[in-house]
Amino acid sequence: MSDGRLTGKVALITGAARGIGRACAERFAGEGAFVLVTDIDTEGAAETVRRIGESGARWLELDVRSEADWARAAVEVQRSHRRLDVVVNNAGITGLDLGPQDPEHTTLESWRAVHATNLDGVFLGCRTAIELMKPPGLGGSIVNISSRSGQVGISGAAAYASSKAAVRNHSKSVALYCAERGYAIRCNSIHPGAILTPMWDPLLGEGPAREAAVREFVAEVPLRRMGTPEEVAVMALYLASDESSYVTGAEFVIDGGILAGSVAQPRPE
Repeated sequence: MSDGRLTGKVALITGAARGIGRACAERFAGEGAFVLVTDIDTEGAAETVRRIGESGARWLELDVRSEADWARAAVEVQRSHRRLDVVVNNAGITGLDLGPQDPEHTTLESWRAVHATNLDGVFLGCRTAIELMKPPGLGGSIVNISSRSGQVGISGAAAYASSKAAVRNHSKSVALYCAERGYAIRCNSIHPGAILTPMWDPLLGEGPAREAAVREFVAEVPLRRMGTPEEVAVMALYLASDESSYVTGAEFVIDGGILAGSVAQPRPE
């Protein structure tokens, strides 16, 4: 697309095998970017590329917890593209499959596992992005996917909430650091809530039980529905594009209005 909002840009997206990451990859490619689709799920990443087309994307196996994997990705970006304009640090886990996630019963092992993906992965992604984007004449945008859970307590997912709160704060530190040094690099965070992605499958179940669980949940969402990955991708697109050139260190909530108030507020008669 000659008139796409990301024409000529190279973007790397983590956790792009499904959900929000895949939606971002497809939207970015549709706006003219060449997308590096990264994930530890190589089959899912390859499927994302197939959906986009090989002229607009390729996949790289990348474990965001691994410093060595990030170093290899940086070498590959330099070799193939000589530039990196956008990084979306999206890869994340809830930890709910690792055992109890409340403050009393969470094991140290599972606490560290959640933070290794959700926080260490973002730290390494930001550090790599700065290295590739800081040379004079380049620059870029870092978009970190935090969560609504990073702004409130979640009693049954303490590690997840903690890690996402840290992502929110680290995004601001990165933004200030780059601005102070005159790097043309912006960093912002997105805070999705109630977005219907595969991450919700263990909580919602299947069949009629799933439908009932969704109905019960959305009853407390002001917009009375769950959001879609594509709606998050639109915000990521704005932050990745030059349209947001004066936006850095900011946070954007996409949650259907949940954080706007309290479920305990009086309801109209």
